[in-house]
Amino acid sequence: MGAGPAALCIASELIQQGLDVSALASHSPERPWPNTYGIWAEELESLGMASLLGHRWKNTISYFGRGAKAEESNCVAHDFDYGLFDQAAFQNALLERCLGLNWEIETAKDIRFVEKITEVICSSGNTYRARIVIDASGHRSPFINRPDKGSVAQQSAYGVVGKFSSPPVEKDQFVLMDFRPDHLTKNELKEPPSFLYAMDFGDDLFFVEETSLAYYPPVSWNTLKKRLLARMSHRGIEITEVEHEEHCLFPMNLPLPDRNQPLLGFGGSASMVHPASGYMVGALLRRAPELSRQLAKYLSIEPPLDSHALAQNGWKTLWSSDLIQRHRLYQFGLKRLMSFDESLLRSFFASFFKLPKEDWSRFLANTLPLPQLILVMLKLFIIAPLKVKLGMIGLTVL
Repeated sequence: MGAGPAALCIASELIQQGLDVSALASHSPERPWPNTYGIWAEELESLGMASLLGHRWKNTISYFGRGAKAEESNCVAHDFDYGLFDQAAFQNALLERCLGLNWEIETAKDIRFVEKITEVICSSGNTYRARIVIDASGHRSPFINRPDKGSVAQQSAYGVVGKFSSPPVEKDQFVLMDFRPDHLTKNELKEPPSFLYAMDFGDDLFFVEETSLAYYPPVSWNTLKKRLLARMSHRGIEITEVEHEEHCLFPMNLPLPDRNQPLLGFGGSASMVHPASGYMVGALLRRAPELSRQLAKYLSIEPPLDSHALAQNGWKTLWSSDLIQRHRLYQFGLKRLMSFDESLLRSFFASFFKLPKEDWSRFLANTLPLPQLILVMLKLFIIAPLKVKLGMIGLTVL
């Protein structure tokens, strides 16, 4: 169920396993995806998919200082290529791997588990039956059961693709995080922090986006738009032409689903958003093949397993013990970061990017096995300033 990146990733891999697959979505899978998807180029290269990048930047930097002057900016060069997917090429590549897939344009209304199979009842009155159903319709799915652990922090962002009175970033440059707060008032400095994410597309076209890493309640799009315009104005820059506006809002610390339920999730519905970064596409591409191989194996067992048994085996593959423990560590770290003010957050990230590149990049990609992840977190604690150390353990400097 679904027609976004998660649905197409898992459907295409299931088809490669020779399984009989049908898809159900509320709209055509050919409808263009609305949001942009970024990824570190090396992560995509390791999957043999670097050709799907529409843009790639070698000049990748962040700012963690107080102001625009060189001595105040604390500019950090990441020395690591970053890319944006060519949305159309990425979507079409997955659709090509789904050739022959039967798409039903329907809206699921209810799901029932009858004997060995699953029934999806749609608002049209039609019912679809399968040995196993995978819900890849996103984090808002009403069908995936998960524990209620209180408020869920969300990442929010407001962005503009357009032209400007002067370049907001240097030529061929990508800015991962610009936390410089010199455009904010004293009262705004007390509010939840946000940063600029920006890039040069060439031909005088740029993308600038004000982003709140995670907060509850989420920082509003209106607030982020106001901050973005103030940031630009403080640099003497005006937006002269808007080609596209982007609005993003998604949960960062969604609890893991109940892994004993007879419905299997994938993507946002399965809490696969990385709590430390908000990224998910790399995880979709890495984890879909193994999940599909395991499902193909379990579907071939005789006597046939029912939907509940199939889903349970799927959940065990998708969320191994190692991945669960890593997810909990990341969620703990996010909870600590959400308590940081803008000054402490700047100091934290300045320390984080002093780690060896292999450490911070794999941390952000969630490819560190649990023992290595713990070691990297210890390294960060050791090199961090005292005020960051205290913040990481829940104390503050008076």
